[in-house]
Amino acid sequence: MVLLHVKRGDESQFLLQAPGSSELEELTAQVARVYNARLKAQRIWSEMEELAEHGVFLPPNMQGLTDEQIEELKLKDEWGEKCIPSGGSVFKKDDIGRRNGQAPNEKMKQVIKKTIEEAKAIISKKQVEANVCMTMEMVNDALDQLRGAVMIVYPMGLPPYDPIRMEFENKEDLSGTQAGLNVIKESEAQLWWAAKELRRTKKLSDYVGKNEKTKIIVKIQHRGQGAPAREPIISSEEQKQLMLYYHRRQEELKKLEENDDDSCLNSPWADNTALKRHFHGVLAHRSLGVKAAPVREVEWPEQASLETGQIPVSFLGFSRNRTQTLVTDGCPRGLSLQLPAC
Repeated sequence: MVLLHVKRGDESQFLLQAPGSSELEELTAQVARVYNARLKAQRIWSEMEELAEHGVFLPPNMQGLTDEQIEELKLKDEWGEKCIPSGGSVFKKDDIGRRNGQAPNEKMKQVIKKTIEEAKAIISKKQVEANVCMTMEMVNDALDQLRGAVMIVYPMGLPPYDPIRMEFENKEDLSGTQAGLNVIKESEAQLWWAAKELRRTKKLSDYVGKNEKTKIIVKIQHRGQGAPAREPIISSEEQKQLMLYYHRRQEELKKLEENDDDSCLNSPWADNTALKRHFHGVLAHRSLGVKAAPVREVEWPEQASLETGQIPVSFLGFSRNRTQTLVTDGCPRGLSLQLPAC
């Protein structure tokens, strides 16, 4: 079975399995059915959340009116008197003016909210991360749970103009709404994969091959809209991590620019003449814990004799290690004399 990761734009929707030999005419319609059914469930539980907070829908001629205007026009909500929630109602005014404010009690409210959470879990987009494939049976199960919760809380039913009842009866009017723009009719649906239009007259194997273990990302949209945007090179999570890394790096560079302290230049590792002085024997031998005597820079004395090796002691610098060595710094040809240890 070929695994299809269905997306709308850059947003993941669900996973769907289909054999490679599937006709794209049938497969496209199947994807559109599942996609639209999920949208229906989302619209229903969105209205059910309002139902739990503010009661049933007001008649269209009473929506948005104040209490004074309703009294002045002598309007009456006949269905509101019939559709009473189980266990009584609690008044909670709807500031928008769409519902009558006769909300269910706390117990019935929890029944609705718990059912909504269960339905959300069934058709959640997190199922993609869990590698769970979506089927029409799963979506219908979620819709049945929502319908059952409404029947428990409102055994007398909902008004015929209530959007929840209209959704269950497939009589919803989505014209002029954003929800209506999201719906894709089966006859107008089109699948795209790898910037290629999956033509309905062909089979799925004509595009992805005969390997049944293939996983592809397909995008659904209205026919005639052109090719959708390509998949990004890196995922949104990887992009966040990359931006976080460069932000931290930028902060570190700012701190380095603010730190003008040059005391580190006095450190031993910053001395660029250390190697030279080491070979001249004027560095301390850390292993023995002995400090070398400093070398005094003086002119070569005239009374010094290279033939006899007589050099004034005050001119010599001393360096101690396991043998005692006399070193002259600055003498001709780098003269160095070794004397026996005392």
